[in-house]
Amino acid sequence: MTNSLSIQDIYVYPIKSLGGIRLAKATVEERGFKYDRRWMLVDQKGVFLSQRTTASLALLRVRLESEGLTVFPVSNSTDQIHIPFDQVGEELAVQVWDDEMLAKTVCKQADDWFSRILGKEVRLVKMPESTVRKVDPKYAPNGEAVSFADGMPYLMIGQNSLDDLNQRLEEEIEMNRFRPNIVFSGGEPFMEDTWDEIQIGDVTFQVVKPCARCVMITIAQETGVKGKEPLKTLATYRATGKKVLFGQNMLALSSGELKVGDKLVPMSYK
Repeated sequence: MTNSLSIQDIYVYPIKSLGGIRLAKATVEERGFKYDRRWMLVDQKGVFLSQRTTASLALLRVRLESEGLTVFPVSNSTDQIHIPFDQVGEELAVQVWDDEMLAKTVCKQADDWFSRILGKEVRLVKMPESTVRKVDPKYAPNGEAVSFADGMPYLMIGQNSLDDLNQRLEEEIEMNRFRPNIVFSGGEPFMEDTWDEIQIGDVTFQVVKPCARCVMITIAQETGVKGKEPLKTLATYRATGKKVLFGQNMLALSSGELKVGDKLVPMSYK
């Protein structure tokens, strides 16, 4: 029943492809939750890094503090770098998939720390407010912007959808494989596929399209080890054409604050 739907978890991923942070509440902004994917690592050509090519990014944890971010490897929490929210340097042209945009470098100390930890030359950049990266116009009726996320500001998954998948796997997996922003409890598996517009608390979201999954979901976030699951099993019952679908991408149609425990109400259906 839809009247039993509520927000179970809220996640942000301040640095693209690094560990996520579970929050009790989050501020809804057009390009994603506040702090979500506002930083990322790039190579010497300015191209984004992700777990697809650098699985060890999964082993870097991020802590959200009052003045900035603290990052540390799982293996040694005392080896850490602090990144103040307002620390930026020079402009740098960067690339996320086919999108090119201007970012700001953070500092040489951060570049050196991440390069040492990852064993290759990288730079840490931040998206300034002046950089407006547009969502693909066929999915953004109001010309919405997005952060350094792959393409959409918000990703939502029902806990029962993961439970359904886990019943088909030999070994259960955690929700963190899928890197959602919003996890809701209640209802039937994959009922999120049927929604067009929803309201959570005082905020309205457009449910835009299903999320096509890639090899990144085969990386265990606790170990950084790649396998074949859950992509192999999902492909047997969640494939449309050549895409394997799990979770729903969304746009925020209003701003506000979301809290764990907020009720989710479907307003219209596809």
